[in-house]
Amino acid sequence: VDGPRQDVTLDEEDDVVIIYNRVPKTASTSFTNIAYDLCAKNKYHVLHINTTKNNPVMSLQDQVRFVKNVTSWKEMKPGFYHGHISYLDFAKFGVKKKPIYINVIRDPIERLVSYYYFLRFGDDYRPGLRRRKQGDKKTFDECVAAGGSDCAPEKLWLQIPFFCGHSSECWNVGSRWALEQAKYNLINEYFLVGVTEELEDFIMLLEAALPRFFRGATELYRTGKKSHLRKTTEKKLPTKETIAKLQQSEIWKMENEFYEFALEQFQFVRAHAVREKDGELYILAQNFFYEKIYPKSN
Repeated sequence: VDGPRQDVTLDEEDDVVIIYNRVPKTASTSFTNIAYDLCAKNKYHVLHINTTKNNPVMSLQDQVRFVKNVTSWKEMKPGFYHGHISYLDFAKFGVKKKPIYINVIRDPIERLVSYYYFLRFGDDYRPGLRRRKQGDKKTFDECVAAGGSDCAPEKLWLQIPFFCGHSSECWNVGSRWALEQAKYNLINEYFLVGVTEELEDFIMLLEAALPRFFRGATELYRTGKKSHLRKTTEKKLPTKETIAKLQQSEIWKMENEFYEFALEQFQFVRAHAVREKDGELYILAQNFFYEKIYPKSN
């Protein structure tokens, strides 16, 4: 959006933008629907970033437009933006206040299998929509055995570039530099990165840390409304032989290294934020206070 903005002064609590640059087939729809369900009650805006052909890399001019929109579109703050775009470093554009990045990732082979069948059979979210590979009945096992392109190890290379960003090297399949940059960004640029397998704990931590957006999210997720469940139809789990074949690939080893790095970090954050009692997790109360405050006031 170009043109002048209304001269609105926002409270600091409202001058917040969250960007969820969602990786395909990681339970992102389930999580985003919670944001949509809560936005009216918690008083924030949700905006989907719809990119042409789902291209995760923006042109330079679109990067400038997007950064300008996100930072200066006051009518849409507080805002929750979501879409299939790779990480974009707002600091490069000279903005004063960067958005809060969050994300969810998944075991790389499980993610690829889910995406493979999704392109052929769709899911229960929009069952009438015709998918790109509809009519192709070949199983994932058959695809791997035949050396098909849709299940090739190169197709695993997705979560690393999504976190690495808009640099050319990020999209060079098998780049060690891209892996290290993705790790660096995950630690330094993301507020929290969860894993699909432990989505409820991710939501619980977000509610505790960012209640302005996520108050009520954990209960909403637990009640299991249909809108929060999106399952790929006709998905057949791969055999051990298929998995073993993919695991021989250097690309799988790198994507798996990134996944395990993210999982360890998430479990570290969770361990310092919750306690378990009778099989239930509880968020810790504030565990610090201030003392020895000088000079003494009269």
